[in-house]
Amino acid sequence: MKRFNSILIANRGEIACRIIRTAKQLGYRTIAVYSAADSGAPHVQLADEALHIGPGPVAESYLLPERILEAAAQSGAQAIHPGYGFLSENAAFAKAVEGAGLVFIGPSAEAIEVMGNKAESKRRMIAAGVPCVPGYEGRDQSDESLLLEGAKIPLPLMVKAAAGGGGRGMRLINEQGDLSNGIKLARAEAESAFGSGELILEQAIIQPRHVEIQVFADSFGNTVHLGERDCSVQRRHQKVIEEAPCPIMTPELREQMGQSAINAAKSVNYRGAGTVEFLLDSRGEFYFLEMNTRLQVEHPVTELITGLDLVALQIAVAQGEPLGLEQADIQFEGHAIEVRLYTEDPSHDFLPASGPVELWQPATGVGVRIDSGICSGQDISPFYDPMVAKVIGYGPTREVARLRLIAALRETVLFGTPNNMRFLIQCLEKQQFIDGFSTTAFIAEEFSETDLDNPLPRFADAAVAAVLELRLEHNRLFQRALGVSENLKDWASASPLVSRKQYQFDDLVHDFSVSPQGNGSYAVTGMDTGESRTLVVTLADMKDTSADLLVDGRGLRATYMSPKKGQLYCSIEGRSAFYKDQIILDGLVDEAVGGGRVIAPMHGLLLDVLVAPGDKVVRGQVLAVLEAMKMHYEIVAEIDGSVTEVSAVIGGQVATDDLLIEIAAPGDPETQQQ
Repeated sequence: MKRFNSILIANRGEIACRIIRTAKQLGYRTIAVYSAADSGAPHVQLADEALHIGPGPVAESYLLPERILEAAAQSGAQAIHPGYGFLSENAAFAKAVEGAGLVFIGPSAEAIEVMGNKAESKRRMIAAGVPCVPGYEGRDQSDESLLLEGAKIPLPLMVKAAAGGGGRGMRLINEQGDLSNGIKLARAEAESAFGSGELILEQAIIQPRHVEIQVFADSFGNTVHLGERDCSVQRRHQKVIEEAPCPIMTPELREQMGQSAINAAKSVNYRGAGTVEFLLDSRGEFYFLEMNTRLQVEHPVTELITGLDLVALQIAVAQGEPLGLEQADIQFEGHAIEVRLYTEDPSHDFLPASGPVELWQPATGVGVRIDSGICSGQDISPFYDPMVAKVIGYGPTREVARLRLIAALRETVLFGTPNNMRFLIQCLEKQQFIDGFSTTAFIAEEFSETDLDNPLPRFADAAVAAVLELRLEHNRLFQRALGVSENLKDWASASPLVSRKQYQFDDLVHDFSVSPQGNGSYAVTGMDTGESRTLVVTLADMKDTSADLLVDGRGLRATYMSPKKGQLYCSIEGRSAFYKDQIILDGLVDEAVGGGRVIAPMHGLLLDVLVAPGDKVVRGQVLAVLEAMKMHYEIVAEIDGSVTEVSAVIGGQVATDDLLIEIAAPGDPETQQQ
């Protein structure tokens, strides 16, 4: 095999950073590629060299093989690591890389091609003796044949796109009469998503566990497995929590599943890192699901329990070196649990969110690992997957790993965009998860709509926010006043300054009077559940983004950030909220009469504007369409009235809270003048 000393990473975000770190530790020169949207991203700064490959949309940058190869030629890269996603499982790209005289750090194009097709991979697995779900994976794809074969499979059954992934091109059929329409819909979705309408039919395994085996192979025929990962906690076929080992695994079952995974890899002469995924039913029977011919998102949990660096192994195998491991060498120690941190809003059907990262402060400590690809001041782009970090807890037992992970999530701070941090903590605290009994039905069974609602800030948390905001205001006022004593900042003449702070969250209003008591203490008075309440909040220490406080004598730490006057992000023991001081903002913002200011709910691309000045609109009418995180979001009118101004431009990028349209309510002077 061709030797190399430089690696181009054909990816972005956390996986690009993770690969770069290991490659640099091994002495390789690293080359990053980036789109216009990623010009300031951490992976760009971390690499030895970085090259621009196109605009923000993936179809114009990260998904263009020719741009990647041009960057490799320009930089003198000798090998390409694809990471996961994008071109990592594109057989044509792997061929093109090798055709350009470069080393592809991954399996052969043939292995990618075979395992990328569910029908062909299943045929191979059956031939290799790997257990498979009963079904139909034949080459006759006529509707008549599919209906005939489907009638032979016990209900419920799954219709799946042969070339699919990520849950697209899939339909669950519970009644035989629904099969025809299910085939039609799955085929149409498959053709749109993957360019192929080929389908397979399988008996549906209801509420299984999703267990996968990490395999590794070199070019000399050596193949081992590195144990299993349980990935049962999923949402819309996307993994949420991954852990190793599986809580219900036995040595006998591990040996059986591991050998099946090895057989699967050997059937396609596999090379490098791969993952064979299985469904495990309640009887302990397992069935081949698919093989991912790349490094998995969840590989850190395997690294933590084996002590191996999987990226380093990938590079060594790509260099033509023997694996240097036999199955007996693989030992497992401890337990690791990983969660995926997304910029998404669980309270709004997990709607992806984009916008600025006002503050990113990952947790540290024993048994905590965080792989991230963001930094404070960076914008979360609407063009890419909203996963921004992986938070992993490790310990000698599963319970220690779980508790460390919860603590790490509570300590981690992400201000600026909605995120799923609280949802992840909720998952980890569910008794079914604690007991290790989670299946793929976990989220559907354990969460109601109200569980996902954003909790309203507690009285004490809001009181802390009021004190922090007040001190920030006073610091700004007095930062140019030389010789002013710290103790005088809260006083005017001989009297203390009593301030009012008001925060509104839906129907909840925290209206406080804040009175300094001296020595950094403040009396905060307001209504709590219908009764007047006063808390004494003492600032023991205040740094740029954190403060140590006493609240009625109880010590706590708050992390905060103020992007603008009258606005404060504050996180206390994992409870985060965005406080807007209505007293200040009412004086800063000149709102349109009648509340007719239509603002962008998130960063994104404005696809369409459906109104013009002078148009009459009614509440609920669609005014514009925004694209963010590959989803379309309709912006609707909240009042009846007439459009007075349209600031939005079709095809333009907008930021969260940008003014798009103004509407005057009936009876407003502006309306009467029209």
